[in-house]
Amino acid sequence: MTEHIDRALEQLGLSLPEAAAPVAAYVPVVEAGGLLHLSGQLPFRDGQLITGRLGDSVSLEDGQAAAQACGLMIVAQLKKHLGDLSRVQRIVKLGVFVNSTGDFTDQPKVANGASELMVALFGDAGKHARSAVGVPVLPLGAAVEIDAIVAIGEPLAG
Repeated sequence: MTEHIDRALEQLGLSLPEAAAPVAAYVPVVEAGGLLHLSGQLPFRDGQLITGRLGDSVSLEDGQAAAQACGLMIVAQLKKHLGDLSRVQRIVKLGVFVNSTGDFTDQPKVANGASELMVALFGDAGKHARSAVGVPVLPLGAAVEIDAIVAIGEPLAG
């Protein structure tokens, strides 16, 4: 699984960022009952937080790129917590929060930036349930924030 993900990232011209440290009183990942619950991850590109509001200063395409950056941070947190990604059985759910104006209604299209990444990296195991919600503000002015639930099992023999 890990080699497949590394190849897929390379083909997409992407790389995993360093897993971000929490910015407040929480932990990035909690493991319980065969599930990992990942705290909301913010979008970073070249070490800089992607900020702004969809429907105002951020285009749909930039919003999708921000969602993809959140997805990459989710995978980076998974790798840091698990050591490698061979224990990932399924991306169960993504919760996508989009910093957007009241009249912006393309939150699902923004969320596709992360959803399509999960399928590209994990194949059928990357297909997930999802919420995509518009909010008036996000921490640190981020354009997008995404949390996740991931099913895990024992490492695959290889």
